[in-house]
Amino acid sequence: MERTELKNDHENFVQKEYAHLAEEYDERWHFYVEATLKQTLKRVDLQAGERLLDIGCGTGALLAALEKRHPNAILAGVDPTRGMLDLAEKRLSKKVHIEQSWAEKLPFEDEAFDVIVSCSMFHYIREPMVALKEMMRVLKPAGSLVITDWCGDYMLCKIYGLFLRVFNKAHFKTYGKKECYKLLFLSEFDDIRIDRYKINWFWGMMTATASKRVIVG
Repeated sequence: MERTELKNDHENFVQKEYAHLAEEYDERWHFYVEATLKQTLKRVDLQAGERLLDIGCGTGALLAALEKRHPNAILAGVDPTRGMLDLAEKRLSKKVHIEQSWAEKLPFEDEAFDVIVSCSMFHYIREPMVALKEMMRVLKPAGSLVITDWCGDYMLCKIYGLFLRVFNKAHFKTYGKKECYKLLFLSEFDDIRIDRYKINWFWGMMTATASKRVIVG
């Protein structure tokens, strides 16, 4: 099977899974969503008038929290699943721009955002370097990136990630801290910092922060 066909199949599996989960997602994963949003929000530095993009915004939980905290910021979100976006549009004000899109091909101009965030999405991306290059492209110089995702350095997360690679075709890969750092470094991000932590007794996460490299001269 060719690379394009594999990518299309993967995208179809992701959309099918989350179209099925959309209506019950927030209630079913309430603790997980709240815990990961808390860790992501504490690392977002957003000023009035600045532009933020949430990649993989799902039902809009993170954008809703950001809209409440930063009413004078300009917010946008993308997600590949129409059913999730429908719920996000009901939750958010009309000021928040929502669009159906994949991380590997963002529908925005170069240097459009001051901050990019992504929460619990990165393990679905089949082409992580392509996605990170797109994030780099749409970030303004010195703009900041915040990515929260599962951490494969924790044994149960690693085992579950391997299980999903075999039995769930929507999942792609769970990364460890070193792998995540390497992806960000090779994508030419600066000021990379990755924090690992558990949100309960068994499930481990990590949040990576970085900034877009400023080219002088």
